Amino acid sequence: MSFYTPEPPYTHGTLPKVGILLANLGTPDAPTPSAVRRYLKQFLSDRRVVEIPRFIWWCILNLIILNVRPRKSAAKYALIWTAQGSPLLVHTQAQVKALQGELANRIQSPFAVECGMSYGNPSIASAMAKLKAQNCTKILVMPMYPQYAASSTASAFDAVWNTLLHSRNMPEIRTVRSYHDHPSYIAALAESVRQHWAANGQPEKLLMSFHGVPKYTLVKGDPYHCLCQKTGRLLAEKLGLSKEQYLVTFQSRFGAAEWLQPYTAPTLAAWGKAGIKKVDVICPGFAADCLETLEEIAMECKAEFLNAGGTVFNYIPALNERQEWIAALADIAGDHLQGWVSAEWDASAAQLEANKSRELAIAMGSAT
Repeated sequence: MSFYTPEPPYTHGTLPKVGILLANLGTPDAPTPSAVRRYLKQFLSDRRVVEIPRFIWWCILNLIILNVRPRKSAAKYALIWTAQGSPLLVHTQAQVKALQGELANRIQSPFAVECGMSYGNPSIASAMAKLKAQNCTKILVMPMYPQYAASSTASAFDAVWNTLLHSRNMPEIRTVRSYHDHPSYIAALAESVRQHWAANGQPEKLLMSFHGVPKYTLVKGDPYHCLCQKTGRLLAEKLGLSKEQYLVTFQSRFGAAEWLQPYTAPTLAAWGKAGIKKVDVICPGFAADCLETLEEIAMECKAEFLNAGGTVFNYIPALNERQEWIAALADIAGDHLQGWVSAEWDASAAQLEANKSRELAIAMGSAT
C-alpha cells in the first residue's frame, strides 16, 4: 500500500480555486448504540480530548465507557434527531451552502466550500479530498469553534495535518485559530438575543453556557477559559447588560476531575431555588445546534431550573443559518483570504492565461 493518497486527475488549463473548509466536531451516523459506539471510540481515543495515560484510559474506555455509554447516549440522540439526520450535520451543510452564496456576492475569483468533521462523517479527510478534486490549490481551514481550545480547534487542525501527511501534492494552507472577539460574530450573537427578547420579553438573567473542559487544561496553558469570558463580556456590553444580569458558565462535564466553573446545571438549579423565575440561556461557543444544546440545555437544564422553582426557561438557538452569522463567517473568512481571492478577478483573462499554459505544456510533451 502506498504511503501517499492517490491524487485527483488533473488537466492542464484547469483554473485553480481557493477552498474553504468548515471543520466541526462530528456526530454519529445514526441515533443507535452501534453508531454512537463507533463515534465515541474515535472521539474519546483522541489524545487532545483525553489526556489520561494511554494504557489506563484504554482500559477505562474499552472495558467500561464503550460498554455502558453508547445506549444511553443513543437514547439522547434519538430525542433530537431529525428526518434529515443529525441536527449538527444538517445545520453545517446548510451553512456551507449559505456561505457559498454569500461569498459569491463578494468575490469573483473561483472558490469552493466544503465541511468536514474531526470525528465521524463526513470526515475532514474526505472534505480535503473534495476540495483537491476541484483543483483547490489554496485552502483556508475554519474550525466552527469561535473560542480556541486544544481539544476542539487543535484536534481539527490535527485532522488536516494528518491528511496532508499523506498528500503528494500539498495545497497551501491557512488556518483560523479563533474569532471569539470578532465584531461580526459578537454582533450576530447580540442580534439573535435582541430578536428573541422582542418576541419573548427580557429575562431576569441571561446565562451564557460554553462547553466545559477540565480545569487542568487552563492551568497548563490552554486559553479557552479566557476566550469564553471575553466573548461573554463583549456580548453583554453589546446588549447593555450589567454584571448582575448575566453569567458565563460551563456545561457537559465528564468524569470525576474538576472542570471549568461555574457549572451550568447547578447554577440554574441555584437560581431557581433563589427565587429567579425567568432565565434565557444562549450557547455562544456552538455554531450549530447539536446534542449539547438541544438535549442537554433545552431539555435537561430546563428541567433542572423548573424543578428548582423557576417558571420560564428559554433556550436561544445557536446561530445556525441566521443571515447575520453567515455574513459574519464571510467577514471572518475574508480577513484570512486576503491576497488569495479578488472582487476584480477577470474570468476571461484568467482562462486565456490557463489555455496558454496548457498549450505550452502540450508543446513540451507534458500534456495532451
